[in-house]
Amino acid sequence: MRPDTPAEIVDHTAEAARLERTAGLYPEDAEALLLRAAAHLELAGDRPTATALYDRLLSSTDDLENPHLVRALKASNLWEYGHEAEARAIIEGVRVASPRDPAPWVIVAEALESHDELEAAHDTFTEAVRLLLTDVPQPPQPTRPLLFGRHRVRRMLGRSHDEWDALADTVHSLPITLDELHDPKRVWSLGSENPAELEAEITRLRAELGAYREALSRPFPVAILHWPATELSELLEAYPTLTSEYPSHETHLATIESALRELSTSGTPNLGIVTGTVPSYEAFAASEGSSPADATLLPQYATTLAARGRAVAWPPQQGAACWCGSGQPYGQCHGSTA
Repeated sequence: MRPDTPAEIVDHTAEAARLERTAGLYPEDAEALLLRAAAHLELAGDRPTATALYDRLLSSTDDLENPHLVRALKASNLWEYGHEAEARAIIEGVRVASPRDPAPWVIVAEALESHDELEAAHDTFTEAVRLLLTDVPQPPQPTRPLLFGRHRVRRMLGRSHDEWDALADTVHSLPITLDELHDPKRVWSLGSENPAELEAEITRLRAELGAYREALSRPFPVAILHWPATELSELLEAYPTLTSEYPSHETHLATIESALRELSTSGTPNLGIVTGTVPSYEAFAASEGSSPADATLLPQYATTLAARGRAVAWPPQQGAACWCGSGQPYGQCHGSTA
C-alpha cells in the first residue's frame, strides 16, 4: 500500500505497523520500509511517532543510504507540529551538507515554502539547481521538481523569468503551462462565482495534482530479476540445475532487456529490475520451505524484492548508466538498439 492512498481506503496506522514488522524481518531494507511507515504515520496525524522513526534511523549503527533525506523528512515533519526552531536547524544542516540527491533539497525547500518563507525557499531551490544541473544538458527526472518548485516560488515572488525558468518550461510536459499552474492569482479564482472560471481552475488543479502524484508516487512495478556476473556464477556453482534458466550471463542480460521491451510494447506500465544476491535468495527459499534449486521460486523472489522497494525503474533516464552494471550509459549499452 502506497503512502498516497486515500485515508478512506487504508488504515495508515495499521499500515505503518505492518511496515515496521516487515523492516524487522528484512533489516537490509529497513531504511526504505521505515520511511514509508513514517509517511503513513504523518498521514494518520501521529507526527511525534513519525519523528521517533526518523530518530531511530538516524541513531542506527548501520550506514544509511540517504541520511540527508531522512533528516529533511524529519525537519519537515517537526515543523508541522510546532518544532520550528529544530526544523530550521536541520534544514540549515542539510543545505550546508550539499547532498547530490535532489530529494532532500525538494523536501526542505517545500517545507520553507509551505510556511511562507518564500525567499529562503527560493534560495534553497536555486542553490540545489546550480549544484545539480549546471552543465547538465538534460535534467534527469528526479531533478525536475527542483526546477518546477523554483519556478513556482519565483512566480509568487513576482520575479521575471531567467534561464532556469526557461529550462523548467522545456521539460514541463502537461498541456497547461507552468506560468498558468503557478499563477498567484489562481487562488482568487477559487472564490469566483463565475462557472467558467471555476471550471478552468478545476482543470488546472487536476493537472497539477496529476503531476504531483506522478512525481512523488510510483505504483508497484512489474519487476524482472537480474543477477550480476559474480552472483550468477556463485548461484550456478551452488545450484547447477538452474543452468537451464541461465545458460550464460550474456544471455541472461539479453533476455532481461528483451522481456522488458516486449512488456513495454504490450502496454505494461511501471516496469522495473531487481538485483538478486545468493544469500538473499537462499534466505527467501528457506522462508518458503523450498530449495533454492527450484526455478519456480525465481519470479516469486523477484516479486518479493520489488515489494520491499528494491526495484529500479526501467528504462533508465536519458544519460543514466545501464541497469546491467557496466558503467556505460544505457543508450550505448543495452539500450543501443532500443
